[in-house]
Formats: sequence, structure tokens, C-alpha cells
Amino acid sequence: MRPTLMSVFLEIQAYFIGKGGYRNSDSPMPRGEVIIGGYSITNGYFNNEAKTDEVYKVDVRGICWFYTGDIGQLRPDGCIEIIDREKYIFEPALHTSNYVESIMAYADPFHTYCVALVVSPHQALKKWAQNSGISYKDIEQLCHNDQAIKEVQQSLSKGTKAERLEKFEIPAKIVFCLNVGRVWLVTKREKLKTKFQDDLKKLDH
Repeated sequence: MRPTLMSVFLEIQAYFIGKGGYRNSDSPMPRGEVIIGGYSITNGYFNNEAKTDEVYKVDVRGICWFYTGDIGQLRPDGCIEIIDREKYIFEPALHTSNYVESIMAYADPFHTYCVALVVSPHQALKKWAQNSGISYKDIEQLCHNDQAIKEVQQSLSKGTKAERLEKFEIPAKIVFCLNVGRVWLVTKREKLKTKFQDDLKKLDH
């Protein structure tokens, strides 16, 4: 974000969050949660004290800081580029689908929807294929089957209704992850984004 006249009243800082693989010491571009602070920042959420206490902090100078939850990187030209979200609090709700063993949601800041990488129990997919009369050579071929993908997407949509997720929190598109453990999918977000960057780009179009 380029300095403007507003800089007199507003500070913007990319803060080290210590998780998700992002660090202020990252090279060539420091990365971390974007925290916005200054005397023009609001004091909190209307009638939501719990949420206010969670993401608004006041420092010793009396300046209020808002923890946006956005992960940014500081580019050489001084601009802050949003590259990720610090929390995907809706991900646990996506596990309501029987076809999901583990899931990593991803949202491009320039889109109004999210996509997801999915680790699916092979037996659940195979059982569905058998009941649906779907033939396949191996699990990889099944995971690329359009009907299988549609079945899992519909399952995600139905399973999240009870969780009252917003529309943009329900993956509009998915890709199955083969040879990726469920723990890896939960803890290695940045490495997975790199590994599956081509798939994610295709999903975003």
C-alpha cells in the first residue's frame, strides 16, 4: 500500500504471526499478518464484544490495532500484497462430508469464492463409484472423474447448510490431492500452495 495523506493518521504494519510458515524475516519479501493501526481505526465490532476482544488490541500508546487476518507480503516497491488468510475458521465445518478426510480451503483475494484441496477416503469414493455404476482404472482416474468431483462438491454444499456458512466459505471448485497425508494438508499450507499452484490457478478461472 503506497503512502498517502492518510499516512499521517494511519499506520500499517505486517506483523510476524509465527505460524503458517510466514515470517517477517522471509526473503526477498517479509511476510506476516497485516495489522492496521492508528487513531482513525474503529474501536471494535458493533454489539460483538467477544469478536472485538479477539481482533482489536490497544498498545501502550493508546493506539488501537486491528488484526485483519490477512496475510501480506511487503513488495520491493513498498506495496503490501495480500496472499493468504491467517485463519480458515470454517474449514472444520467442511469435514461434515463423508468424502472429506482433510481439506485446505484457499481464497484468491480477487475472487468472491474459495476453492479447496481435498484428501478423500478412497473407500468412500470407490463405494460411491460402485453404487453409481462408474468404471475406472485406478483411484487417480476416479479422482479426475467429473461426476466424482460433482458428487463431492454437492456433499460439501449439503453438509455445510447446518453450519450456516456463508456462500463464499463453501468451495465452489475442488481438486483431489493424491499422495498427500491429512496432517500435511493441515500443517503445510504454504508448501501445498506451491506444490498445487497450477491446479489452484485452474480452479480460479
